[in-house]
Amino acid sequence: MATYKFKLPDIGEGIAEAEIVEWHVKVGDVIEEDAHLADMMTDKATVEMESPVAGKVVKLAGEVGDQIAIGSVLVEIETDGESPVEEPAPESDEEMPIADGAEEPTEAQEEELPVMDKAEAPAPAPAPSPEPEPEPQAKGAHVLASPTVRQRARDLGIDLAQVKTTSDRVRHADLDAYLLYNGGSVSHGGSATRADETIKVVGMRRKIAENMQAAKRKIPHFTLVEEFDVTALEDTRAMMNKDRGDNPKLTVLPFLITAMAKALPAWPMLNATYDDEANVITRHGAMHLGMAAQTDSGLMVPVIKDAHGKSVWQLARDINRLAGEARTGKIARDDLQGATISLSSLGPMGGITSTPVIAPPQVAIIAVNKMQELPVIEDGELVAKKKMNLSLSCDHRVVDGWDAASFLQEMKSFIENPIRLLSA
Repeated sequence: MATYKFKLPDIGEGIAEAEIVEWHVKVGDVIEEDAHLADMMTDKATVEMESPVAGKVVKLAGEVGDQIAIGSVLVEIETDGESPVEEPAPESDEEMPIADGAEEPTEAQEEELPVMDKAEAPAPAPAPSPEPEPEPQAKGAHVLASPTVRQRARDLGIDLAQVKTTSDRVRHADLDAYLLYNGGSVSHGGSATRADETIKVVGMRRKIAENMQAAKRKIPHFTLVEEFDVTALEDTRAMMNKDRGDNPKLTVLPFLITAMAKALPAWPMLNATYDDEANVITRHGAMHLGMAAQTDSGLMVPVIKDAHGKSVWQLARDINRLAGEARTGKIARDDLQGATISLSSLGPMGGITSTPVIAPPQVAIIAVNKMQELPVIEDGELVAKKKMNLSLSCDHRVVDGWDAASFLQEMKSFIENPIRLLSA
């Protein structure tokens, strides 16, 4: 027997260590080659570690939440070899599989996959004998499943090893079948009592907690809310979507970003970063927009670089690409850095108003609240108008209330006049 030492590879330029987000094996497990060992995270990018050998896990480097140095041994695996083996740390992670199911097809894609059976044979074939019913694995056995399936199983209190599947991994459809045939159902008259659960704050959730705590502790926030009439803008958006051709479908966000870009030059203190240790404010000429995106692991903020120089169609493409890469864990580190101002939106769930938290060293963030059709008196007539509130939070050490209010009014003049907004 020999011991294979799997070292934590270099998973990003300039990265010295990574955090253990989740173990997928434990000491004593017998694993196959390419088995999912652990999820490691750094700078909000999560990477799956897979075993290059088969064998028995004999040692793990630490617990969830521990920081592991690049190049140090992460897992020791007992193999059938004759001498101890060490895994050299790769120089790059370009081919490293990404967490959150980056290579796993979505459920919609699964439905579109062709089913290969005897129907394609040139002549009728005898009816196949019934396949044996899939059996659940032993309790505690390692089961392949995407992070979203694992989270759902944890929420439902289901041991994945007891879920039958006809494929190489447990999918959402397998969980549905398990619930159906084991007496589980969704109750419409109330929810069952769940046991208390203690959750260790690690990974992205820990980083979010630290960043938000630092922001609220160090930055004196103030928030202004302004109501915008988006009736004409919505008519313009509908017209552009009707004739969009190969362009992506436009949401309201590209128009709001364009309005921000047009309004900021007159109020440069909002498109700034503040180094409070050096007492230096940098007013940025370019607008690099941080765009909050919700993922299964928590909130991420991809950055649309040079947003001020892009059309609404180009912005729509960037929004779709960055949001998709953030949700699948494929986003590059460079796409998470360099924001000069941020925008946060919950779409139709956005509420009437909100108080967004600034991401230092930025000094301003806008939150988009939900759109509503409301009755308005106009020229003595009662008419229906589409209204939406924007909430602007600013760092009061840098931005004065007058500047913030003036900036919102400038944005308002663009949003409520789409022709002016879209003109060069």
